[in-house]
Amino acid sequence: MNEPSLKKALSKINIGGLRYFDSIGSTNDEALAWAASGAKDFSLVIANEQTRGRGRLHRTWHTPKGSALAVSLILRPDEIIKPHLSRTVGMSALAITDSLLSMGLNAKIKWPNDVLLNEKKVAGILVESVWSGSDVDSLVIGMGINVYKTSVPPDGSLRFPATSIENELDKEPPTREEILREILSAFIRWREKLASDELIKTWEERLAFRHWQVQIISNDEVSQTGVLDGLEADGSLRLSDENSNPVIVRFGDVSLRPAA
Repeated sequence: MNEPSLKKALSKINIGGLRYFDSIGSTNDEALAWAASGAKDFSLVIANEQTRGRGRLHRTWHTPKGSALAVSLILRPDEIIKPHLSRTVGMSALAITDSLLSMGLNAKIKWPNDVLLNEKKVAGILVESVWSGSDVDSLVIGMGINVYKTSVPPDGSLRFPATSIENELDKEPPTREEILREILSAFIRWREKLASDELIKTWEERLAFRHWQVQIISNDEVSQTGVLDGLEADGSLRLSDENSNPVIVRFGDVSLRPAA
């Protein structure tokens, strides 16, 4: 993967701009700075290697050279999108799962921001904002996708099992440029449906562990336990407790796990 190959693969997609790095600390850091200095809507920062990538809850996301997709997408939300910013992570997960489903893989979304194959993490999403006063000026959507086997960290360093597209396909996967093109094409489709019931319905249908007993982990402790029912209109998670009462889990520093 290099800048010419990316430009060729994305030639039919109307991106706002492209910054490619053979190696970078964090694509999100670069994208946040670019957004603050006037990057156009749908601009991309992509790296062949990422050495200080960030996940949620201050976790690291390392992308070994030539192994994965490390990309940050800059969005400038309009007045139609701004009331539905909490759905952005779901929109991103749907775009990634669309790409994986097109390969014949059974992709699921682990709420709120991970994508799974065979109950193992293959992709993570981190959404960060650039503010102008009390208004969101732009969003930076960081996506890390394990493409080749070499992208999967050692088991001892993982909080949750991980895999790669190559592992699950058991053959040579599409190129990273091809995968990115499919994700961005799906992103454009879902962005137009951000305010729709279809987005929530599809996100809900693709939830991992739906109808399972699950645990909500907050500050490394179990804060809620219940059966995963689905989603609220804003993308919050809806559980049923042991008395069948609804429990709503809002976005924040929480993680979801299937109960033992």
